[in-house]
Amino acid sequence: MQVIEISEPLDLQKIPNEDVVLAMGFFDGVHRGHQAVIQQAKKIAVQRHLKLAIMTFDRFPKIYFQDIDPETVKYVTPLDHRLKLFEQQGVEIAYVACFDQTMAQLSPQNFVDHFMVGLRAKVVVAGFDYTYGKPDVANMEALPQFAQDRFDVVTVDRQALNAEKIGTTQIKTALDHGDIQKVNQLLGYRFNFPGKVVHGKARGRELGFPTLNIQPANDQWIPGIGVYAVRVKVDGQWYQGMCSVSHNETFGNNPLTIEINLFDFNQMIYGKEVEVEWDQYLRASVKFESVDQLIAQLKQDKIDAQEYFTKGFKQLALD
Repeated sequence: MQVIEISEPLDLQKIPNEDVVLAMGFFDGVHRGHQAVIQQAKKIAVQRHLKLAIMTFDRFPKIYFQDIDPETVKYVTPLDHRLKLFEQQGVEIAYVACFDQTMAQLSPQNFVDHFMVGLRAKVVVAGFDYTYGKPDVANMEALPQFAQDRFDVVTVDRQALNAEKIGTTQIKTALDHGDIQKVNQLLGYRFNFPGKVVHGKARGRELGFPTLNIQPANDQWIPGIGVYAVRVKVDGQWYQGMCSVSHNETFGNNPLTIEINLFDFNQMIYGKEVEVEWDQYLRASVKFESVDQLIAQLKQDKIDAQEYFTKGFKQLALD
C-alpha cells in the first residue's frame, strides 16, 4: 500500500496519475461500519478496474472546531495502526491529510474540488454521516451538487449491531467499561495495540507472577481498569496471558499501569515493542487486605484466563 501525505494547498505532483475509487472518512477504529465503506469502495474498484484509495486525517478534525488540546486526544487506532488495517482491507493508496487551520477553513466546494476531484476520484464512497464542513450544508445528501457530475457518489447506510449504531463513540464507551466482548463485536476483530516493554517495580516477580509492563503510545485509548485475558505477540509469536490495568491499589496510590503476566514465557524483553490483544474481561480491580489474598486471586485469574482460551476463544473477521 502506498502512503501519501497531503495538505492544503494540495501538491498535485504527489498524486498518482490514475483514476481511483476513493473511500472518505476519519476511520478511527476501522470498525465494522468503516469496513462496510471500504469494502463497498473495493467492490466498485474491482468492477470499474480502478485502484482503491482512501483518505484519512492525521488528527481528529474536531480538535480545531471544538478547541480541544491535541495532547489530550486518544484514538482507538492511532494513525500507524489505522494504516495497517487499511492495508489488510485491500486499500492500495492511503492519503493522509494534515488537518490544520488552513484545511479547517476550506469551504465545502473547495474541499470537494481539492480532496476529491484533486485526488482523481471517479467514485467517492462514504458513510451516511460523513461531513466535509458544517453538517447542515456539507453532508452526503448535498455531495452530488458539489460533485457537479465529475464523480459518482455512493452512500453506505448506517451499520448496526443489536439495533445499536456501530460507531467509534460506542467502542470507546465499551472500552471504558471493560466490555471487551462488545468492543470486539463492534470492531469485527480483536482490539489490539502496540506497546513498549518498560521497567516496573518488579512486584509481580516477587509475588510469583512476573509481568511485562507495557507503555502504549500517548494517544492510545486503553481499556478501563480491570483484569483481562490477553494475548501478546513477541517476535512474531503469540503468548496467552492475563493483564491488570490498575493503580496497584493493594500497594498504595500509584500511577495507572498495564501489567501482563504471560503463561509459559520467561524471556527478558525490556525495550522491545510487542502487540497486545484484548480478549476477555475477567474481573474488577480491587484492593486486597493482604499480599496472600492477592496471590490467591492471581492464581484464580490464571485459571479463569486459561479456561477462556480453552473454551471461549473464537476466530474473528480480521484475525
